[in-house]
Amino acid sequence: MTELSTQDLNQSSAQWLASTLLADRGACVLDSRIKPLRRDVRLHGRALTVSVPQGDNLAIHAALALARAGDVLVIDGAAYTERALMGGIMCTQALKAGIAGIVIDGAIRDVTELRMMDLPVFAIAAVPAGPAKNGSGSILRPIECGGVSINPGDWIFGDDDGVVAYRHSDRESLLDAAKEKYAAEQKRLAAIASGVLTPPWLQEALSKSPIDVAARSDF
Repeated sequence: MTELSTQDLNQSSAQWLASTLLADRGACVLDSRIKPLRRDVRLHGRALTVSVPQGDNLAIHAALALARAGDVLVIDGAAYTERALMGGIMCTQALKAGIAGIVIDGAIRDVTELRMMDLPVFAIAAVPAGPAKNGSGSILRPIECGGVSINPGDWIFGDDDGVVAYRHSDRESLLDAAKEKYAAEQKRLAAIASGVLTPPWLQEALSKSPIDVAARSDF
């Protein structure tokens, strides 16, 4: 993380914000298997929730027709990875609709094409096989994605480290806490730069710990 201005610190969408800060302050962390398709991506928006049967994407097509700019499409695909739920055409539609990003507890395809798009896509895996369109599923209902219960309108944040989710009612307090942690981390980095290599809390923590530290005799 780099030092940013006070104005940036006051913006909830500022570049200082990170999944790690939100996770450390109480946001729910989705399964680590859900990873970004390409590097240096960020998404932050409210969840348009979808659940589908294994390998079936009819409900996703219906959700795309309902989507509004800034939505994050969050899909419970039952962690099934033998058929892709979305690919190049659907993601092109999502991009045109202004969707902020896509999070799939399942698989995608057309990886080369998707990596060239300015659309953050997070998924478990990629596979060539396409989906069925037989129906069932739900849209704008509570779902479970990556082991986390997600309601329509929850906030979703994703970056290179993964994806976190938090309730809209927690937004202000969580962002304030994340901002405080960011400021503390910047203070610690400045101390390291000035030569203070031992954090001030370490000695007290070690005194309460069962860690066995032998006396160093320079090996």
